[in-house]
Amino acid sequence: MLAWRAGRLAGRLIGALTEKRVSVATAESCTGGLLGSLLVRVPGASAVFWGGFVTYTLDAKQRTLGIDALLLEKHGAVSRECACAMAEAARRLANTDTALAVTGLAGPDGDGSANPVGTVWIAGACRGRHTLAVTGCFTGRRNEVRMKAAAAAITLGLELAEFF
Repeated sequence: MLAWRAGRLAGRLIGALTEKRVSVATAESCTGGLLGSLLVRVPGASAVFWGGFVTYTLDAKQRTLGIDALLLEKHGAVSRECACAMAEAARRLANTDTALAVTGLAGPDGDGSANPVGTVWIAGACRGRHTLAVTGCFTGRRNEVRMKAAAAAITLGLELAEFF
């Protein structure tokens, strides 16, 4: 049921972006490419989806996206600041109109921080606008948390599409 809902949301997002001729990229951590996978399941996604960055580790976030080590040290990977930096970097590197980023703890174990398992930060960056970020604490097993996080990112993408 969750995958079906996420797939329907992805179809709506690709449709909205195509109609408005708005390009999108992704930067993912805890979803491990699931967000991008949901988008490319939609026929015609190549018209608007540039591609994505899967930056699962701190090192990948730093080397691939250029996320500042001091930002990660101060705020952690599961933070508003990291999610925003990921979205902004993906948008800039891909030269797209918008980008979505997801970072969080899918479980089953935590990362030693105060964040409980299921904590996810999602950010959306748009060219010429402030970056938006939302958080959630999703319940369920690891892959349920990942799917809920990807669906929430697509929902944020639909909200961002309204700006264009």
